[in-house]
Amino acid sequence: MRWSRYPVNTTKETPAEAEVVSHQLMLRAGLIRRLAAGIYTWTPFGLRVVRKVEGIIREEMDRAGALEVLMPAVQPAELWQESGRWEQYGPELLRLKDRHQRDFVIGPTHEEVITDLARRELKSYRQLPTNFYQIQVKFRDEIRPRFGVMRGREFIMKDAYSFHATPESLQEGYDAMRAAYIRMFTRMGLDFRPVKADTGSIGGTGSEEFQVLADSGEDAIAVSDGADHYAANLELAPTFPSDAARPAPGAALAEIATPGQRTIADLAAFLGVPSTQTLKLLMVDGAEGGVVALLLRGDHELNAIKAQKLPGVASPLRMAARETVVAATGCEPGYLGPRGLSCPVYADHAALALADFVCGANRLDMHLTGVNWGRDLPEPTPADLRNVVPGDPSPGGDGHLTLRRGIEVGHIFQLGRKYSEAMQASVLDEAGKPVTMYMGCYGIGVTRIVAAAVEQNNDAAGICWPEPLAPFSVVVVPLNAGKSPRVAAAAEQLYADLQAIGLEVLLDDRDARPGVKFADAELLGIPHRIVVSDRGLDAGRLEYRHRRASANEDWPADEVVERVNAAHQAALERVQP
Repeated sequence: MRWSRYPVNTTKETPAEAEVVSHQLMLRAGLIRRLAAGIYTWTPFGLRVVRKVEGIIREEMDRAGALEVLMPAVQPAELWQESGRWEQYGPELLRLKDRHQRDFVIGPTHEEVITDLARRELKSYRQLPTNFYQIQVKFRDEIRPRFGVMRGREFIMKDAYSFHATPESLQEGYDAMRAAYIRMFTRMGLDFRPVKADTGSIGGTGSEEFQVLADSGEDAIAVSDGADHYAANLELAPTFPSDAARPAPGAALAEIATPGQRTIADLAAFLGVPSTQTLKLLMVDGAEGGVVALLLRGDHELNAIKAQKLPGVASPLRMAARETVVAATGCEPGYLGPRGLSCPVYADHAALALADFVCGANRLDMHLTGVNWGRDLPEPTPADLRNVVPGDPSPGGDGHLTLRRGIEVGHIFQLGRKYSEAMQASVLDEAGKPVTMYMGCYGIGVTRIVAAAVEQNNDAAGICWPEPLAPFSVVVVPLNAGKSPRVAAAAEQLYADLQAIGLEVLLDDRDARPGVKFADAELLGIPHRIVVSDRGLDAGRLEYRHRRASANEDWPADEVVERVNAAHQAALERVQP
């Protein structure tokens, strides 16, 4: 491509609406343009990157034996009503009516549609296992779209769905997809981790997310520093009871006035004790009405996903209303404690390890000190209630956990029979009897990968694409070509020679100053830059610079094509799985 034929402009200024680096750089480089909140047009340069991502995905899905299909973006409401998600999915599901007042949705995902296809086409166990995938536009009506294409409303997604006769076959299919995902993200040159995750609104029996590590990531993930390579989303990483015995009581129980000390931080400062020696109590709604008490160490955070899975706790988790709390305890929030409660009580493992701790007295402006389990309070039901913190033991059995930020770019699920049972998708087994199929679901955010790659690969000058995702591999920059016919001719010949060996080349034939050309090449992030100038031609050399390098190199002109190709191929080989 010739840069002069590219009509979208780059900009020096950072757009005011762009909060994260990827959004800023993608707008400045002209990869995307905003149409409406969370909805973007992909320009020619940006679309080239999207197609690179799609190409790698297709190759690995085909290699894994999946079959590509294309399903409608507009789906009839009847399918969603049949699966039960018409009511469950929530306001992110964009509902609409056609001219006949029939209900439809713009698909955020396609479990219902593919299950409908499977129950019509799959008749015998001999047709299983099978895996269908598509790369298609999705729409989720985010309440607050932000971060550009990172959390947009319209996006491109690869979603795949496998069908199996047995749980064992589902596990094999799931493992095959997991391996394919690892190959995909490795080939894209991304620093990523597969992490254990909650199934969320998709449902099923188990899932893993694929997180690209980046400081700007929305998700917190727990990663082991040991050889077990454990990684999990923060909401799913478990904690365990301490191996050490709880200390024996060493202080007498006392009630002390703590006027106005409603928060753990204020209470700890007022009493001169560490927050690790305090206990906090949270009241949540019960599944069948009433309330449930949750106890944590003062410095720990409640994990809502864990808590809502406890027997008797409402799901999704809801904090009890003030009036309900007062009715259950006789006390205002801020001074609640476990003494004398008649509701179910769960205590986190770390809270149960405390001795001589501080907790609320269930009286306004009063707390208890020197409190001990067993002596002063009945032993509550132990539970894993909190988020892990750095230094917690790795659940994998080796090392300790650190916390990282990540951007979710893929998610795989073992759905089991969640959708096939609801929609009566079955095949005949060897005995001729109908059996409900098992399903797997495997998603990748194609356009989100582009933003995640930018978040992970940038510097002060712009984007630094991983070689496999760059819109072009090489940019040829002639200087003063309008006044130097031999520079123009040499640049044209180099452009043709590089294309002839299969490289994707951008010729910057614009009538622009050298500084503008260099700045744009760096902003766009093209890995290899070759400068053609009169001075270089006089010396029989051309100036080369890799996008991530800090200095230029002078290469013999007759070796440039071979050297650039070698550098390009070496970069691709480094990311081969």
